[in-house]
Amino acid sequence: MRSVTYSMGVSLDGYIVGPDGDFAWTEPGDEVFRFVTDELRQVGVHLLGRRLYETMLYWETADQDPSLDAAMREWAALWKPLPKVVFSTTLSTVQGRARLASGTLAEEIARLRAEPGEGDIAIGGATLAAEAAAAGLIDEYRTRVHPLLVGGGIPFFPRDEHRVPLELVETRTFPSGVVHLRHRVKR
Repeated sequence: MRSVTYSMGVSLDGYIVGPDGDFAWTEPGDEVFRFVTDELRQVGVHLLGRRLYETMLYWETADQDPSLDAAMREWAALWKPLPKVVFSTTLSTVQGRARLASGTLAEEIARLRAEPGEGDIAIGGATLAAEAAAAGLIDEYRTRVHPLLVGGGIPFFPRDEHRVPLELVETRTFPSGVVHLRHRVKR
């Protein structure tokens, strides 16, 4: 069965976006970018909320940007053909290999798990991930912890006050001080 994963950069105090809306501090250095690119190779479909979908639209045409370096071109070449499911109540159309979700998050994940295919079902965006976590749908949490405190903002982990036992399955420390932690949900 395909795993549902939630992977993002996070501050040491647990936020993916600071209180001022800034997340430029999550921009990966070269080694972390290569790691994130390799992680993307394991994804079979990506689920996104509207805000993240709109942020990621750049990558649908990034291959036309002459200023992109080889690493970013490689990432764009992986992202563009990747199937995406967008959860939005305000969008009526989406671009590229994306489609609007036709059911609830739980229904879409059940459908994707039942379909033939390989690769993880990746969830992007804290709001969508919080909904998936509350429903017990996330199999792995993958955090890239950045060495700074932002003091507030959008949390990586939902604040729903229920305990989820995790098993640490991988760690990696990068020269920049970013630490990758991969935890599997104990079931």
